[in-house]
Amino acid sequence: MKRGTITLRDPASGELAIQVSHGLSQKEQARGRYRIGEGITGKVFETGKPIVVPDLRADRRFLNRTGARTALVGPQLSFLAVPIKVHGETLGVLGVDRLFSGDPGSFDEDLSVLSIVALLIGQAVKLHHLTAQERRELLVSDQEPQNELREKHRSVGGIVGQSSAIQEVFGAIARVAQSQVTVMLRGESGTGKELVAKAIHHSSARAERPFIRLHCAAVPEMLFESELFGHERGAFTGATEMRKGRFELAHQGTLFLDEIGDIPLATQVKLLRVLQEQRFERVGGNQTHVVDVRLISATHQDLEAMVKSGAFREDLYYRLNVVPITLPPLLERAGDIPLLIGHFLQKYNKQNRRAVRLSTELRALMAGYHWPGNVRELENCIERLVVMADADLVTLRTIPTTLRGYFSDMRHVSRTGLDYGAHTLTGGLESIERDRLKKALERAGWVQAKAARALGISPRQIAYKIRKYRLVPDTTSLS
Repeated sequence: MKRGTITLRDPASGELAIQVSHGLSQKEQARGRYRIGEGITGKVFETGKPIVVPDLRADRRFLNRTGARTALVGPQLSFLAVPIKVHGETLGVLGVDRLFSGDPGSFDEDLSVLSIVALLIGQAVKLHHLTAQERRELLVSDQEPQNELREKHRSVGGIVGQSSAIQEVFGAIARVAQSQVTVMLRGESGTGKELVAKAIHHSSARAERPFIRLHCAAVPEMLFESELFGHERGAFTGATEMRKGRFELAHQGTLFLDEIGDIPLATQVKLLRVLQEQRFERVGGNQTHVVDVRLISATHQDLEAMVKSGAFREDLYYRLNVVPITLPPLLERAGDIPLLIGHFLQKYNKQNRRAVRLSTELRALMAGYHWPGNVRELENCIERLVVMADADLVTLRTIPTTLRGYFSDMRHVSRTGLDYGAHTLTGGLESIERDRLKKALERAGWVQAKAARALGISPRQIAYKIRKYRLVPDTTSLS
């Protein structure tokens, strides 16, 4: 072989360009560019068939674009070009100059060898393309959530989302923040009730004053009054000194009572008095303390049923439930999952000094999961991935050992029911979209305008998608 070239199609320009050469200078290689169908190399790429030129000097198709063969003297020079193919797709051309031996039959053997070499080159090129494509997709998938976090979505008090469901919550926060009204936050565990309470506090005139939290489910019944109202020294065994309660600590600020349904009935009476009169006595004391506290409560329980059963005082219920704000489960704001993934990746990468990224397929799996633990479960999952990942890139195949069982379960109970190892990414994403659309329609009673608002799309878009996926209501579920 006198000279050899590997010419590949440039995706940017669409032209063919020499990428690797033997026997050419850098300047000669740089000049080796052809349009598809142009010259011998361009024709081989266009037809996908090899071409043999026994004598370059006698063939008009020879362009000598590189200038490497300007003075052809001496023995007759032949040129052989074979397509570089993978699965029927032509990726480029392998071209070789050789001295003519005088036996035209010898070209058959040469073409056979070159075709084998071209096949090996093609596999390497295809692998390179796939790797480069995955790298670009990962770069885009990492940048998009960050760009959206900066430009498109709204974030209030650390609550991330742009779905219509969470936008309604943002609107409610803005409306109640400047008032002194008592707010009750309703929603499943893990939906971010404490974040909403903090957002209301920090958006209010009390922002510079204390925000005090009490998780009622974690307090033993005998200590409830002491936790809320404080106690005097000697009020009970172990009360060796005076202690202020949460109401005193929250003076001129906000008190957040989480899981309000777990407050004992005996304490409910005293809590009602504080809400009505803004005054109380510490346990074991007789001095009345006046406080200025804004109360925000939260629960995932059915307080209405508890009122009917007598487990929760009706008068206290109405005092607490002046303005209820319902937080949607993550299932109803699934479009926010990619944003949340990007948000939590950024947060825990910064905390742990990591640069962990998730592959497109892994993101698709997580976006298709129903997350029964809501945002809290998703955040916990991302934190564990960041901490336990062996490398900066986490794929379905490189999930940390301690999380493989969790993600295996996630595959089986995914809302899409997809086998992510056997579906294309495009098909998987369409299945996710179809599943979300159907669930939103079912929750909205197949009222398209209501479902469109929940998904954050227009009525025209939802009508198009219903036709696209041929969705129809299940008559049994509507009866």
